Amino acid sequence: MAKNDEGFIALTEHEDPFIQQLCAVRLGTKSTLEESRIERFIDIGKRNRGRLPIPLKYYGAHTGRWSGLDKVNFQNLPSRDAKKKTLKNAVVAPDGYVVINCDSSQIEARILAWLAGQEDVVQQFANGEDVYSVFASKIYEREITKADPLERFVGKTCILGLGYGTGAAKLQHTLATAKPISVKLEEEKCKEFVDMYRDVNDKIIELWEDGNGALKDLCNWGDSTPYWYGQKDCVQVTKEGLLLPNSMYIRYPMLELGAEEAGKYSYKSRRGTVGIWGGSVVENVVQALARIVVGQQMLKIQERYKVVLTVHDAAVCVVEEDEVDSAVAYIVEVMSQAPSWAEGLPVACEAKFGRTYGDC
Repeated sequence: MAKNDEGFIALTEHEDPFIQQLCAVRLGTKSTLEESRIERFIDIGKRNRGRLPIPLKYYGAHTGRWSGLDKVNFQNLPSRDAKKKTLKNAVVAPDGYVVINCDSSQIEARILAWLAGQEDVVQQFANGEDVYSVFASKIYEREITKADPLERFVGKTCILGLGYGTGAAKLQHTLATAKPISVKLEEEKCKEFVDMYRDVNDKIIELWEDGNGALKDLCNWGDSTPYWYGQKDCVQVTKEGLLLPNSMYIRYPMLELGAEEAGKYSYKSRRGTVGIWGGSVVENVVQALARIVVGQQMLKIQERYKVVLTVHDAAVCVVEEDEVDSAVAYIVEVMSQAPSWAEGLPVACEAKFGRTYGDC
């Protein structure tokens, strides 16, 4: 629907404030992708009297995470750039209610260190230390804090990427193309960061090797016996695949060792052939465990408050305005507790609330 279309102009004066808000967003956007999304949201709002049901595909990703459905993908709405949050700002709680968004803090980095038995990093998380600044302080050889956003961003990027085997070239590209902060470094400097990460996180590197061993066994299982993956008894390597704490599997159909690159495997997915190695296995397992942790926490939250959406490692609820303080306290309490199968995992979270989804 064009912005100058008579039908669209009529919608700007629609009786439902939600439709009015979306039309205002539509008028202010320039991106074709944003326009198509907004038009989709307007169409949904018209059909549902201003309400926005959010379809999610259960186990939509290979690791079990939810994914978008019916061309409504809340998993990748723009959020970091204030100018691009217009669509999220158009998602408004009903009168008398607020939106609460509780995000599990650095959950992948926490699970990675815990599963690998990298106890120094686990302890840093347990102590409430800023792990990004800790590593940045190592690579810059001076104390880095949140008052040093560029250096801390480099530390954050290293912590979140190098644990899965990212190399110097990819790290350089990631830092240079990131938004809203970007850092341009020589590849040689990035290699120094990669080498330092691997030197001080030896247990995480061992977990990659465990991943390579698991792939080898899955290719040639024979009479092998199931065994635990990593340093914790929560993921089993079995003939069928990697058995998770929720009794689901990470599977690698038609897994085989590639002929061109030593130690490189591949399997078949819905999208075609996928290359995989030990670091990829670590990433799959960590993301699957993160999904299970947050999923179990949401079930507990649901006992008291309605969960309306999950995006990656966050739970989103809509609660009555006069109950927001107790709701936030309860949700934070739930999302600060690890499940029984993850003893010693130091989880934490951050909750925000507001009238719109964009506020939090």
